[in-house]
Order: sequence, then C-alpha cells, then structure tokens
Amino acid sequence: MFPPLKNDLVLRAASGQHTERAPVWVMRQAGRYLPEFRELRKTHDFFQLCQDPELATQVTLQPIDRYPDLVDAAIIFSDILVIPQAMGMEVLMNPGPVFTKPLNVPEDVQDLQTDRVKERLQYVYDAITLTRTRLAGRVPLIGFCGAPWTLMSYMIEGGSNKTLQKSKTWLFKYPAQSKALLQRLTTACIDFLVGQVQAGAQLLQVFDSNAGDLSPHDFDQFSLPYVAQIADGVRAQLRELGLPVVPMILFAKGASPAVAATATYDVIGLQWTVDPRDNSIPQDVALQGNMDPVVLYGGQDAIEREVKRMCAEFRAVRHTTGWIANLGHGITPGVDPEDLKWFFECVHKYSKVETNHL
Repeated sequence: MFPPLKNDLVLRAASGQHTERAPVWVMRQAGRYLPEFRELRKTHDFFQLCQDPELATQVTLQPIDRYPDLVDAAIIFSDILVIPQAMGMEVLMNPGPVFTKPLNVPEDVQDLQTDRVKERLQYVYDAITLTRTRLAGRVPLIGFCGAPWTLMSYMIEGGSNKTLQKSKTWLFKYPAQSKALLQRLTTACIDFLVGQVQAGAQLLQVFDSNAGDLSPHDFDQFSLPYVAQIADGVRAQLRELGLPVVPMILFAKGASPAVAATATYDVIGLQWTVDPRDNSIPQDVALQGNMDPVVLYGGQDAIEREVKRMCAEFRAVRHTTGWIANLGHGITPGVDPEDLKWFFECVHKYSKVETNHL
C-alpha cells in the first residue's frame, strides 16, 4: 500500500536494536519556527491546518523537505486537543488553546459526546495516509495523542494554566468522578491511536505534558494507570486486528522516568532536567531526548558543545542501542531554522558509533 521504508533508524532504536548513530527528530518540528509554516498560517486558522488532510500533510512534510537526510522521523501535524474537540468541546487557538466552555463541575461531563469519537477524527487518519504516501518511504511517520490527565486538565482549566488549580481540585474534591472522566478519555485515546496505525502510523507517542504537576502519589493514582492502559489496550487491539504492534513512546514531562517506565512503553522520553545516566531508569527501555530547547538560542558553538555532552551521556548507558535523540521538550517559535539544522548535523556527528566499538 505504501512505498518501502528507506530509513528505519528510529524504529530500530525504539525497539532496542543496534543503530549506527542515534536517530533524531524534534517535538513540534512542524511549527512556528519555520517561515513556510508561518506563511501558511497567514491564510489558515491553526485547527484548519489540522483538519484539512492536504494542509496537514503539507505542514508535516515541511521539516522533512527542509532537512533532507538529517531528520529521521516525521510526526503528523495535529494537536492533542483534537480529542476534546471530537467530544463536542469548542477549542480556539488564540494564540494558545482556549476552551469556550470548560468543564466546571462533574455534571458537565454528561454533555461530552463520547460515542463515535474515533469516527469524528477521520481527518487525522486521512492526513496520516496521505502523508505516508507523500513521504515515499523517506522516514517513518509518528502518530500521537495527549495522555488522559493532560487532556482532562486542559478541559477543566479551559487552556494553559501554571497552577492547574481547577483541575487538581477535581482530583481531591471529586476523585471518583475524575477517575470516571479519565477512563472515558483513556478509551478514546486507545481507539484514536489504533486508528492512526490503521491509517499508516509506524510509531506512536503519548504526551503527558502535565505529569510533573502531580505529586508522585497523585501521578500513581490519576495518570500512570491510564497511560499503562493505553499501552496495553493499543497493543491488544492491534493484535486482534492483525496489524503491526508498533513501538510506543511515553513522554511524561516532569514525572520520574523510572516510574513512567512501569507503564511498559518501548521508549521513555526524558525532559532536559533528567540525567540519562540515572541508574534508577531500567535498562530494558529505550530513551528519547533530551537537550534543553533553549540551547538552540545559544549559538552554534553552544549547540555543538551541548550535543557532544548529551551524546556522551546517553552513549554511556545506551552504547549502540535504544536511544532516539530529541529535545527535552518542543522546539520554540523563535529558533533560527539554521540553528536547528546545526543541531541535527551535530547529532549525526557525535552520536556515531565508532566501528572499533561494535
């Protein structure tokens, strides 16, 4: 159905296999730092770019076309909040996400349209299929979703909020109702991710961007069980459907990577505050990350120095296997695309495994 894959580095690394260098991509690599993306945004609303498969494909391919032979994966252009949208919530991007009618009390949950969520997200699957075809096998395509706790917090806060006071209050005041909502979101995430693999995604990432806002106890109660269910549920459905059981990445920003690893994902994403040499991280899980995104503003000498250090740290614990180079969070809008190119080039140079070490 799709052209044969020419570069499988990221799939091999995610599966714990040997790679001759670290595969590299960056979160939000299709986005506002690119002038070609900003040009499209002049005439198209953010969610229009997500919901039009042709436009979503164009945006997904922009970094692949700009950095040929440097980027080892594409990630479909979409947003974690498409699931709340598919449940009937209105979300605007102005410039960050704004819910016009957030959830205020548990009774509001009954207004969510939790049936046929997978079908309402058909535009994402169409974009994935079109992108796989247009990639022509250059690199694998990553699908993704937001984790249930992160989605719930946005749905209650009504947008980004540093304290998460409203959503965390739900956890303490309405724990049973909170868990019921998290379970609904978990079911939607499983179906959504399976649909993405059916459409052509070759790797999946779950973003729990607000994981670090929970205490370790609350992470164990309100996040970990649900992201673990997603990993188990996606794999079970893929097996039932006779589809490839693709590698899965969990990026639980701010949570203990050792604890996150118990959710049994193939890869654990590390933010820049984590030392990959931390011996509490199990050896049987692959790692992704984790340069501080702000280094990209520091000039090429700083980028080279930090990439060289990062590569040495990861290679100390994942010598020839199990590491995907990335930033420790998403790239930010003010980065010069040439500096990102230099980051990619430095990863190629310093992560390369010398033949006498094989």
